[in-house]
Amino acid sequence: MRVKLTIEYDGGPYVGWQRQENGRSVQEALEDAATKFALESVTVFGAGRTDAGVHALGQVAHIDLTRDWPADTVRDALNAFLKSEPIVVLAAEAVGDDFDARFSATARVYRYRICDRRPPLALDRDRLWWVSVPLDADAMHEAGQALVGHHDFTTFRAAGCQAKSPVKTVDRLSVTRERDEVTIEVAARSFLHNQVRSFAGSLKLVGDGKWTTDDVAAALAAADRTRCGPVAPAHGLYLVEVVY
Repeated sequence: MRVKLTIEYDGGPYVGWQRQENGRSVQEALEDAATKFALESVTVFGAGRTDAGVHALGQVAHIDLTRDWPADTVRDALNAFLKSEPIVVLAAEAVGDDFDARFSATARVYRYRICDRRPPLALDRDRLWWVSVPLDADAMHEAGQALVGHHDFTTFRAAGCQAKSPVKTVDRLSVTRERDEVTIEVAARSFLHNQVRSFAGSLKLVGDGKWTTDDVAAALAAADRTRCGPVAPAHGLYLVEVVY
């Protein structure tokens, strides 16, 4: 039985999605819960790897079980074994063997949240990037359109990125404001390591008047990592949705 899982989590306590030797990961917590529930060794295959501190509203994964279970039972049992973790399985769905959480995906949507009020954050300090200066969201949106399309994104790629090619296609990028929160949303089939956080850091420079749209376009065209703005902190980033 192959089961598609839709997962929400707080990435703060974890070293990232992927199982690692240097600390507990989201994948490891899910595999521990699935193994306890199913009484068999279970591997969790995710749609994408999120870094340490990055959150998810709609991460997708799949697992294979030797016994057929009602999908709701899988969801509820996993949540019971995850009750001490800031991870929740929102939905479980039986799918065919041809479904793969990673390779069947046609798009991934990330959201980056910035709060630009003057006072610091109390409740959301680990959920948004706080900047103390007002940002021009409209200018950020305009500049962000230079990043839409099929490009070499070397400038916005982490030095240790393992992707075979820096060339990706960004389907859409929007910057919106609601009260004192500025939200950057980006959709693409796949992303380079730190690509969205690099976008956010560079667009923040536009928002506070240090860069223009032309500066963003020039940084992209340079295909040079040193031309990127500062990488935005991980805790403002959310994997919102994986599209199939």
